[in-house]
Amino acid sequence: MYKVTKKFGHDRGYSCAFRQWNAQSNCKYIHGYSLAFEVGLSSNQLNEQNWVYDFGNFNFLKEWLQNNFDHKLILAQDDPELEELVKLNQVSANIVIVPRISCEAFAQMTYEFIDDHIKSLGDKITVEYVTVSEHQANSATYSK
Repeated sequence: MYKVTKKFGHDRGYSCAFRQWNAQSNCKYIHGYSLAFEVGLSSNQLNEQNWVYDFGNFNFLKEWLQNNFDHKLILAQDDPELEELVKLNQVSANIVIVPRISCEAFAQMTYEFIDDHIKSLGDKITVEYVTVSEHQANSATYSK
């Protein structure tokens, strides 16, 4: 089994803000991070270039991360203040609405996007996991 890892670090600037509206902590307030993403892929065989996956082909993910996490205000679709917060869209914020807010949910959302893309290529590659971290001390991983 061959395994590779691709990282999009905190230095990439995927700066976004969100809130856990139903949290009992300060997480209920809008706050932000420069999120980092780590993707693990595996395969039992290498391609013609002797790779699991060409690292140069991750532009599809870079673009998706920019569209969903770069300078975005991410809101949960069940946020009771959604109607008010959406008024900020394109005036004071670029808003993305998602089903759930958490690093765990962001990791799952990213995993499913990558998995769909990899499967569409027909390669025998498995997405092992996606880890999303707020900073070096807090991260969450999704895998199947």
